[in-house]
Amino acid sequence: MAPANGDGDLTAERVFVGAGCNRIVNNVSWGPSGLVAFGAQNAVAIFCPQSAQILTTLPGHKAVVNCTQWVLTNKDVHKVGHREMHYILSGSADGVIIAWEIHPSKRLWRHALQFPGIHKKGVTCLTNVMISDTVAICASTSSDGIVHIWELTFPSSDSGNCQVSCLDSLSIGSKPMVALSLTKVPGENGGLLLAMGGLDQKVHIYFGDLKGKFSHVCELKDHSDWIRSLDFSQLVMLGEGKHNFFLVSSSQDKTIRIWKLASSPASELKKDDTGLTAYIEGPVFVAGSTRYQVSLESLLIGHEDWVYSVEWQPPIFNGSNLDQPMSILSASMDKTMMIWRPEKNTGIWMNVVTVGELSHSALGFYGGHWAPDGKSILAHGYGGSFHLWRDVGFGSENWQPQRVPLGHFSSVFDLTWSQSGDYLVTVSHDQTTRMFAPWKNFKAPDNKVMWHEIARPQVHGHDINCVCSIQGSGNHRFVSGADEKVARVFEAPLSFLKTLNSAWAREQGNLDILDKGVQILGANMSALGLSQKPIYLNSARESPTARTTDAVDSLETIPDAVPTVFTEPPVEEQLAWHTLWPESHKLYGHGNELFSLCCNHAGTLVASSCKAQSANVAEIWLWEVGSWKAVGRLQSHNLTVTQLEFSHDDTLLLSVSRDRQLSVFSISKTPDGVDHKLIVKHEAHKRIIWACSWNPFKHEFATGSRDKTVKVWSVNKDSSSVNLLSTLPQFRDSVTALSWVSCDPSGCVSLLAVGMDNGLIEIWSVASRNLEVPALSAACAIRFDPFLCHVSTVYRLRWRDINGSESAEVLQLASCGADHSVRVFDVRVK
Repeated sequence: MAPANGDGDLTAERVFVGAGCNRIVNNVSWGPSGLVAFGAQNAVAIFCPQSAQILTTLPGHKAVVNCTQWVLTNKDVHKVGHREMHYILSGSADGVIIAWEIHPSKRLWRHALQFPGIHKKGVTCLTNVMISDTVAICASTSSDGIVHIWELTFPSSDSGNCQVSCLDSLSIGSKPMVALSLTKVPGENGGLLLAMGGLDQKVHIYFGDLKGKFSHVCELKDHSDWIRSLDFSQLVMLGEGKHNFFLVSSSQDKTIRIWKLASSPASELKKDDTGLTAYIEGPVFVAGSTRYQVSLESLLIGHEDWVYSVEWQPPIFNGSNLDQPMSILSASMDKTMMIWRPEKNTGIWMNVVTVGELSHSALGFYGGHWAPDGKSILAHGYGGSFHLWRDVGFGSENWQPQRVPLGHFSSVFDLTWSQSGDYLVTVSHDQTTRMFAPWKNFKAPDNKVMWHEIARPQVHGHDINCVCSIQGSGNHRFVSGADEKVARVFEAPLSFLKTLNSAWAREQGNLDILDKGVQILGANMSALGLSQKPIYLNSARESPTARTTDAVDSLETIPDAVPTVFTEPPVEEQLAWHTLWPESHKLYGHGNELFSLCCNHAGTLVASSCKAQSANVAEIWLWEVGSWKAVGRLQSHNLTVTQLEFSHDDTLLLSVSRDRQLSVFSISKTPDGVDHKLIVKHEAHKRIIWACSWNPFKHEFATGSRDKTVKVWSVNKDSSSVNLLSTLPQFRDSVTALSWVSCDPSGCVSLLAVGMDNGLIEIWSVASRNLEVPALSAACAIRFDPFLCHVSTVYRLRWRDINGSESAEVLQLASCGADHSVRVFDVRVK
């Protein structure tokens, strides 16, 4: 990935993006370049199936991306060999369509153009067909009940620009279309066939000339519920100038229908084609100089829930011929994908391959897609996850799961590095806690270590707002807080510790934590999805006993987890159920939903806050690590405390709040517990204060606010007041995240990362002119390229702690945001 260069002595390179897929039909497109495009909140993300890594996210949309479509589709694989540039179309919930230019080999991408804003509501489906090397005809449908036909012209050289024009608009009425498919009719005059389906339960076929003027020619009425997907096959030549098209349709009536469009010269049109014969044999229409007889080729029944997606296998190019395999992929909300083919002897269509998601918590697939070579299939599901299978068999089919990029499918509100810095812990409103780490033995073609999700320690029943890792020595632990009044403490099981060693390519014999007597192998989810119960080593060795059948069967009956030590990055089915951590304690006390957590550097105290609209509820609670008793209740703020952080020596606790105040408390350990005292309360900003961060070596801190400012403060030596040292120049948007790091133990030269409401990230160099006179100078060292950044609010920034054994020339910065993504950057100090 291309690094971002700054004005100072820093460069930034993004080394990881983790993001889930928007849970919307038509959101994913696998192109002939081998890359997959999908919507991740307001961004278009592109990932490479070979490396299982997201390559980039494309900023530009201001609303959720509903659909993506490669302009050269998998039906055009034979045309791709000489092409360096590819194009993607994306449509969003505010009716905007954008074309993107992609250079797969160079890993370059840019915004090519935005279509005229004709759609008044969200775009739900895009389709296109190439009519020449530089011209494509596209169709888009929207909830506004209009289908627009576009002509998209591409430049013949790298230096040109794309152009688009609207050729036609088809008013559908009060029941919008949600599925489209375009194909080109052969012949000198040619033409286009457009199939559309939607809420009226009918498949409509339109014929149009190459100038984009379409007219309705046919409708097919057999489905009994909404049409969800349509796909034309490649042209099937029969000889003597005749040909067939096949159109496959799927519906919420759980069925798939294959329609045959058989051609004959238009001169053979009979008078009774629209009468009784048409009723028996199927409707007839004329497209240009060709007559088409439509008949139902086959009705496919096998899915047990709505069938959201059907797709023909991409054609195979044999020399000068293009062969259409008779093979269809379908994806359903019944958690399965199926491959259908006609039986060789009888021609009856059969389900020959079934793959699916076995997780008890899964709710099915929104779409399924073929790889360009037809050897892999990809699904995206209700949990925002991808599922990839590849046929690895020799002589017979053997579809095996493959690695894919994974991530949250809702806003990621907080993250923290582990006590050792080996992995990243993130929490989200998708009600999961996830862990990401580099897997040393899995490297990209450029020999860079690739990051993967290695565990999902918490799958919860509430949106999770905050998390902190317990620092210091001992087993790995973290505390999370959700939209409930209790904080929960989790401790690493033995299976995770061994998996972490595998990820870092360490010898399992070096697992010193084993000497500390970790007897828990993993965890099971409770029936209500709130608590996670431990699985002990002894019980795991015992053979499972049969469940009692005396109790009435319940939907709450769930399978036991099987804690596993992974020697390669786990896939979705494994993560969702077999990597849970046991919950060791619950921390009761707050009156509302948890909002912020932090742990001191010694790993002895945890501070927590909750959503509040009064001073009593806005208390900050202190918890003693180990006993997990409440040892302090700190009062200062009147509204929600938005962030908490301990100073480097753990003697001061900083808090900032929606009430625009900052507070500094002195914290000291005593034989009887903890002494705490409010030493400073100050109205620091004109708007809500969202973020704060301490200088890692001094009693200086920064605050960031909705008023678009960052202020740097110092605590006096007698700890009785704070002084404003500097106010950074006003930023372009609200400041929502801060993180301070220093490579210099004196703390005189340091870097302050700033995240904003628009998703952009900047790093400022902060330097003290004199150790005795704390006058600061600050300058912007680097502004990250928007293609590296988030596309929505940055909620948290965290620098990875610098260990003495590591080079301070490369720092790692982690970020998370409202765009569902987690990002890790290498920041190099020149």
